[in-house]
Amino acid sequence: MDPSTRQRIRYLRTSDGVQLAWAEVGKGPLLIKASNWLSHLEYEWESPCWRHWLRFFAGRYRFVRYDERGCGMTDWEVEDLSFPRRAADFEQLIATAAPREPFILLGISQGASVAIDFSVRHPEMVSRLVIYGGYARGWAARGNPLEQREYRALTELIRLGWGKDHAAFVQAFTTRFVPDGTREQIEWFNDLCRKSASPAMAAALLESRGQLDVSSLLPRVTVPTLVLHSRGDAVTPISEGRALATEIPDAAFVELESRNHILLEHEPAWQRFQEAVAEFTDVDRPVASDEGAFAALTAREREILALLAQGLSNDQIGRRLSISSKTVRNHLSHLFDKLGVWTRAQAIVFAHDHGLRP
Repeated sequence: MDPSTRQRIRYLRTSDGVQLAWAEVGKGPLLIKASNWLSHLEYEWESPCWRHWLRFFAGRYRFVRYDERGCGMTDWEVEDLSFPRRAADFEQLIATAAPREPFILLGISQGASVAIDFSVRHPEMVSRLVIYGGYARGWAARGNPLEQREYRALTELIRLGWGKDHAAFVQAFTTRFVPDGTREQIEWFNDLCRKSASPAMAAALLESRGQLDVSSLLPRVTVPTLVLHSRGDAVTPISEGRALATEIPDAAFVELESRNHILLEHEPAWQRFQEAVAEFTDVDRPVASDEGAFAALTAREREILALLAQGLSNDQIGRRLSISSKTVRNHLSHLFDKLGVWTRAQAIVFAHDHGLRP
């Protein structure tokens, strides 16, 4: 596999001393994602909720993303969670990633606010702005007393039950993001809670989200903008997405038929999202990976890679091919060496990039 298709994680130190983790993967036009909560740069590759998102972007762009302060692989114990501080972190990421030409900027959920702010202050650096499930006003700034009561109760629930296997917690928080998710997807999201932030930090992050308001910046956005939003989104009401598309001059709006804040791979809305983003950014197909590595695989290695892409374990692959689990491990070791990958998740991305199926 071409080295540019392998995720590389690095760290930078912000001006106030926080170690911030960021990653890049793929090749093609540069696309930088403003961080959205919750995130974990490594764990997301294993995610039944996020891995198809990563495959889509890594297969078409040089995709840069990061874990924001307090989350994931970035320092958890931080004090300043203000919007100006988050915007400054993003500025430093851009300086570190060192783009030489305008890039595509992606803002998902609360990441939209940082993306909007940067686009207004540096329009010459942004070729396209893509916003999904975003908002300009946090829950405390929308003037909805019922919504404010709901979020305050949710914040307290997070302090008490964050990351615990508690039915009330799962129903009140996790299922808001993927109400149509399977049990596996919901359990994975609950695991992400434990892996991404401490209870106190998670509550503080949710509170800080409620206070933000960049609505005054919307009329000043001059870069071409695409706004996408799920009609039944329980985390961010579609009215907030429509407000973005109304106030940002000439913004295009795509309404997606889904209840999920995180679009799931099986739903038609995910296919529509991919089509709309690819068309808007003028990237209509994945960037080809190193064909030499793929050509070097034996017929048996391709069989095993195809079964691996289905999510089968070594034992299951062995039974399917009537070989031992040890033999499967040996094949995988050689296969990983040829592709230049070191995890099953990365091998699966390679398989999907090449349309490999059993």
